[in-house]
Amino acid sequence: MNTRSVAAQGRGQARRAANSTAVEAGARAGFGARGIIYVLVGALALQIAFSGGGGQQADRGGAIAEISEKPFGQIALWLLGIGLVGMALWRLSEALFGQAGPDGDKPSKRAMAAGRFVFYGFAAYSVLSFAAGESGSGGGSSDQQSQDITAKVLGWPGGQWIVGIGGIAIACAGIWIAVRAIMRKYHKHLKMTEMSQKVRRALDISGVFGGTARGAVFATAGGFAVAAAVQHDPGQSKGMDDTLRSFTETPVGPWLLVVIAIGLVAFGVFSWFNARYRKV
Repeated sequence: MNTRSVAAQGRGQARRAANSTAVEAGARAGFGARGIIYVLVGALALQIAFSGGGGQQADRGGAIAEISEKPFGQIALWLLGIGLVGMALWRLSEALFGQAGPDGDKPSKRAMAAGRFVFYGFAAYSVLSFAAGESGSGGGSSDQQSQDITAKVLGWPGGQWIVGIGGIAIACAGIWIAVRAIMRKYHKHLKMTEMSQKVRRALDISGVFGGTARGAVFATAGGFAVAAAVQHDPGQSKGMDDTLRSFTETPVGPWLLVVIAIGLVAFGVFSWFNARYRKV
């Protein structure tokens, strides 16, 4: 057997492993875990809108802290972290072998999958670190982390440009997320034929509303990063918590945050639909 055939056989085995039942189960668990986090973040944001929220954080750290305070919270955190590991591994398989669908092998889609692998890998690490007792990891403030990173980058040569371009990229990503949600691009990734009419209606309500709200949060956070670059002030950079709180400073007061918070809960529900109907 020559080297080329051995390599081809190896790639075939790796692809089969990427398409295995275990990877599919990991992906579905990951969507379930993502849904839990977004539902909790939305609920925390609602508390902030109606009562100021006190010292609670409306971000992943706040959601993790909220879970840890419940009965069997530590067990739930371990399960949540393992679910996110499953999501990260599924995204890695997409980056290496392509996504499901006719255009799944496109380099752009593989690159996006690689970026999502890094994101979910970090999210899984932060949750599991918190579950293991390192409270400074998963439960840390997204606002402080954002400002620390911004301050460090601003100190680099050309740091203002880097932060500014990064902020524009995040803002554009937010707009892209919202537009794709409004256009219901997610349909092509789901097993629509297996859904009843009621399920489709619920899917579209949660997908359009939730995706638009999520996109608005990303776009706003990107705008703050651009402001930090222009003013050379890392304090202008905001994580998810401060970004959500900024919606209360609009002319409509806390009601915009209420809408965004409900949208984030809707995106969590949409993630659960993905856990059931996603083509993996």
